[in-house]
Amino acid sequence: MVGKRWGLAATGVGTALLLSGCGEDFTRGFMPEPVTEVGPTVIGFWNATWIAALVIGVLVWGLILWSVFAYRRRSDKDLPTQFRYHVPLEILYTVVPIFMVAALFGKTIEVQNDMLAREENPDVVVNVVGKKWSWDFNYVNEDVYVTGTQANGLNEGEPGLRETLPTMVLPVDSRVEFVLTSRDVIHSFWVPQFLQKLDMVPGRVNIFQVTTTEEGRFDGKCAELCGAYHSEMLFNVEVVPQAEYDAFVEGLRSSGQTGQLGQDLDQYELQLDQQDRLVDPDEGFVRDGDLTDDDGR
Repeated sequence: MVGKRWGLAATGVGTALLLSGCGEDFTRGFMPEPVTEVGPTVIGFWNATWIAALVIGVLVWGLILWSVFAYRRRSDKDLPTQFRYHVPLEILYTVVPIFMVAALFGKTIEVQNDMLAREENPDVVVNVVGKKWSWDFNYVNEDVYVTGTQANGLNEGEPGLRETLPTMVLPVDSRVEFVLTSRDVIHSFWVPQFLQKLDMVPGRVNIFQVTTTEEGRFDGKCAELCGAYHSEMLFNVEVVPQAEYDAFVEGLRSSGQTGQLGQDLDQYELQLDQQDRLVDPDEGFVRDGDLTDDDGR
């Protein structure tokens, strides 16, 4: 009897721990834990869209079930009305979706603007270059670089593989700008904990900024099918204190990794974008002083 009670108690404790662990994931909509300033905004919008979708789903399912039971055939001679209209319900089905789509569109633009907002003088500027099938990181202001190689043997589960991946080190509580370019085909820069990704198109430049809020080590990967070894196009991200970041930069200098890996390694020429931003032909990315938009920012 005592053993049974202990078993029930252990089961209860285990269930409680399981539910408590799932609770935090549930409140995030089962999204990764955000480590950037805009991350909570993305999660809030994600959860709101799911709640709206569930409310509409319950309404539609309810109306379908009500119609099935209210207008079912009750006897062989009792044939229900085959045609009937309901003006208020038809107005509901017409007007409400219009307002819903408009609200969803407006909120999407608002969140997108927050995710793509840029400050004039970010703390760190990293030119992230995608290549088959790895990454190069040019630290623009510090004039150093990191070059990577493909994660060979990933599918074989070789130990120590993670340590061979290119690592992007960033300071915590800092505004970081990613200038995205590609050497060959379309890639996509994605760190799941950033809750944000952007394509890297040959001959073009895409830019976004994040503000780091949490220290830690995170996985990065290509999110665009880019060829036979797309799954092995991985990298590490380490968000560290400023002093550790400074030491990392000095380590690159002392190892001779100074300068920038330029456009001469690309397979395609870099083109001017639609806003005619100027491009440095030697380094292959937009210079800070040339970043302007229609408002002059």
